[in-house]
Amino acid sequence: MRIRTSAAFALLLAGHANAQIVAQPSAGTYSRAVAAGYKAALYCSGLFNAGRTPAQIDADELTGIYPDYEKIVPTLVAQVDRARGSVAVAFDPALPPRYAIWRGGRGCVTLPIGSEPPAGTASAAPPPIAGADPRPWPQGDAGIAARPAAPLNVAIGKAFADGYGAGAKTVGVLVVQDGKIVAEHYGPGFGPYVSNRTWSVGKSIAGTLIGLADTRALQAPAAIPQWTAGDPRRSITLDHLLRMASGLHSDTAGNRTDAIYFGGTAVDEQAASWPLEAPPGTRFRYANNDILLAVYATRQRIGEDRYRTWPNDLFAKLGMAHTVAETDWHGNYVLSSQVWSTARDLARLGLFWSQDGVWAGRRLLPAGWMRSMTTPSGPQPPSGPGYGATMWLFGPQQGLPEGSFAAQGNRGQYVMVIPGRHLVIVRRGEDPGAARFDIARFAADIAAALP
Repeated sequence: MRIRTSAAFALLLAGHANAQIVAQPSAGTYSRAVAAGYKAALYCSGLFNAGRTPAQIDADELTGIYPDYEKIVPTLVAQVDRARGSVAVAFDPALPPRYAIWRGGRGCVTLPIGSEPPAGTASAAPPPIAGADPRPWPQGDAGIAARPAAPLNVAIGKAFADGYGAGAKTVGVLVVQDGKIVAEHYGPGFGPYVSNRTWSVGKSIAGTLIGLADTRALQAPAAIPQWTAGDPRRSITLDHLLRMASGLHSDTAGNRTDAIYFGGTAVDEQAASWPLEAPPGTRFRYANNDILLAVYATRQRIGEDRYRTWPNDLFAKLGMAHTVAETDWHGNYVLSSQVWSTARDLARLGLFWSQDGVWAGRRLLPAGWMRSMTTPSGPQPPSGPGYGATMWLFGPQQGLPEGSFAAQGNRGQYVMVIPGRHLVIVRRGEDPGAARFDIARFAADIAAALP
């Protein structure tokens, strides 16, 4: 029997959020369902956000993925409908395929397990990927003439040749010094206008957007409507969430949140359901759910009209024309991970951070917000870099100047900012499995290679 959710999908297109009721499949079927959702999501975004080919996506984005799905994904067949901007991946004869649907300006949405888009609701065919913006850098792409010196080329060459981590797969490097691009290099299938998923770099984008939205809410209880009177989670503040200090339980460090990312479960269904296991503000535990909840709480505060255009308003101001923030089927931005962007766009963002939230002479972020994002407060990771409010904090212990900070994400996504050297270093990766790229050593080598 094919299960249809025509009304639910129509509400999705209208921007409404209704409750999802889907029967739980068996464990084996569920794993295949999530694996199918993984493939549908990566195909849809890779094809329609980035202009990639199925063969490229199979070789890069879908190689070396989570072990739970690595053997399943290659056995599943993706059916691509370019005219309707959809991808369907069958996984079980008793259930509909998993669907990911492209929507203009908001990327791809993954539908819940058991649902399929009803006839007549598909969006228009995705347009070709945009090319160069004729405005001068950094607002556009004109006037970029990177001429890296030999020492810089050595460090970048090592980045593409496993020099900073065995098995790491670099697909893009871009270096900005004093506001100018001084080096830019890409791997096969990538380039200045080809985006890939930011993974947890999206968390630092979320922290930036929340600064633009309403900084007065920082120390107030997070506006999570499911946490009603008498719920001890009402003591969790927005600041706790941004600093990974909510005290909420999670199955694993980082949460994985596969049900939201690939299973079609909505943020408001799952992220708000976790119980406390530590007093808020007393424990650091890196968790996707904390950022998902921070963004969800901000939705409640700023209202639907502003929320719908919230990320795109910032991207347009910074010239980030190849960046898209995606949502779940209830319209919640999945800003813990689900943003697609290019190296140039992330360099623009890093430059914005390095300029204390000022762009083209105009202050966009409130004064002091970048300081808050890059200052440790409360519990910290037990080792390695420190943590601010959605930013990782580096310094002499990592071989970098004091005050260095970075956004970083799964599969080797990094935006490193070294304010004292006026440096922004972007490294894009598709690192498989347990491979790790040493961003601190790479950034130190880049800094040493520059005057």
